[in-house]
Amino acid sequence: MTYLNIMNNVLRRLREEEVTTVNENTYSKMVGDFINDAKTLVEQAADWSALRTRESAFVTSADDNIYSLAGSGDDVKIMSVYNTTSANEVLYQTKDWFNNESYINESLAIASKGGLIGSPSYYTFDGVDANGDTQVRLYPMPDDAYNLRFVMVRRQADLTNNTDVIKVPSKPVIHLAVALLARERGETGGTSVAEYFQIADKYLSDAIAIDAAKHPEEMLFRTI
Repeated sequence: MTYLNIMNNVLRRLREEEVTTVNENTYSKMVGDFINDAKTLVEQAADWSALRTRESAFVTSADDNIYSLAGSGDDVKIMSVYNTTSANEVLYQTKDWFNNESYINESLAIASKGGLIGSPSYYTFDGVDANGDTQVRLYPMPDDAYNLRFVMVRRQADLTNNTDVIKVPSKPVIHLAVALLARERGETGGTSVAEYFQIADKYLSDAIAIDAAKHPEEMLFRTI
């Protein structure tokens, strides 16, 4: 569903006139702000299938172990990482583990892991770069060019144009935007604000359940 379609769906439910462009007037611009607020809340509620992307994030270079995930921003979830050059999965480790390996147990690391330089096998998060994109630190320090592919949940940028298509389910976004706008203007014309939020929550929980069914393996838990 396009941004304009979503806006007119919201406006009709608020008993307002439809618009032909999302920036038609001051009120439609405000509605757009609330739609994007609702979109962000829905996006962060689950690891939506539509937001999962597999991409070649970068190719390493020798003696450099910090890399930015270009265009990711700071609102990204890494599902898995693959070193396609060495044909191995790159696993997450904590920052403390990295510090321990790099500074405290350097001699042990050399003896047990073949040295501190080689094909990356682990990653951890290392803040953001100057553009606000997520950075990762690799271990061991790359000694050559390795192609790393990331499977990530990347939130969509704010909707701005009439034809922008929303990636997450539109119904929860529409009804959550209606609830937020109804609360903002202080009157609802028959339906209470609390009821609007209950409706939005119902649409959201149903959408999450439907999307989760696409990944049944993530619902399995094993105990030892």
